[in-house]
Amino acid sequence: MKSYICDVCGYVYDPAIGDEDNGIAPGTSFEDIPEDWVCPLCGVGKDQFSEVE
Repeated sequence: MKSYICDVCGYVYDPAIGDEDNGIAPGTSFEDIPEDWVCPLCGVGKDQFSEVE
């Protein structure tokens, strides 16, 4: 699974870690995160994330 980086603040969503503080279990791919999820650091939406190369 690929990681994604927030274009605004640099937070990296790593699917192996997830975002348990916001209800996203480890092993959840970025594509499977609900559309209303926001960056836990700066609050922007999923559309502001880019795939990590």
